Amino acid sequence: MRIDVITCLPSLLESPFAHSILKRAQEKKIVELNVYDIRDYTLDKHKKIDDYAFGGEAGMVLMIEPIALLINKLKSERQYDEIIYMTPDGSQMNQSMVNQLSLLKNIIILCGHYKGVDQRVRDIFITKEISIGDYVLSGGELAAAVLTDAIIRLIPNVLSDETSALTDTFQDNLLAPPVYTRPANFEGNEVPDILLSGNHQKISEWLDNKAIERTKEKRPDLWEKVIKEM
Repeated sequence: MRIDVITCLPSLLESPFAHSILKRAQEKKIVELNVYDIRDYTLDKHKKIDDYAFGGEAGMVLMIEPIALLINKLKSERQYDEIIYMTPDGSQMNQSMVNQLSLLKNIIILCGHYKGVDQRVRDIFITKEISIGDYVLSGGELAAAVLTDAIIRLIPNVLSDETSALTDTFQDNLLAPPVYTRPANFEGNEVPDILLSGNHQKISEWLDNKAIERTKEKRPDLWEKVIKEM
């Protein structure tokens, strides 16, 4: 998979993309991650990429010209399955959406900033708009990092334990069950006996039941979805 991120603040993405799972995925050449600076594509001699909004609304808006130049350049080099814009008014990101995106080959993610981008960018180029929650960040870079991490960890051979991503919270609309590790007894707080029994069938049943209990308690809205799908 190839993910190209367009931003006016590339330094915000240096750390998330250079460590842990995302770093290993790139080292294994399973994923190619590229970050493009909008300022490198502006025709303005002062590297200006934003301007005041028509109509007098407060705040600056990212201009269409440099973004269009960059997107058209990338599109001339390969075909993209999705061109995504990170925005608070987009479709709310969820595990089902991420699962679908992880199957694609080439993706562009555009990060908004200031008051966002000229609407014509969204009208002409964007194929999918995604929000990571009902709140506003200073820019789309952190949201893009969240989306990128969620996608890449699902790609085969990225995680060392290939079954790990399949048992994550939300994969089946259930929250994950509780997990434990050594020591089995910490100051009188013991790991449930069933997990130490070696009976894999009973352990699996216990985990399923705990996942259901936790979902009912913490996220009754998700449990309603499970019931509807039964």
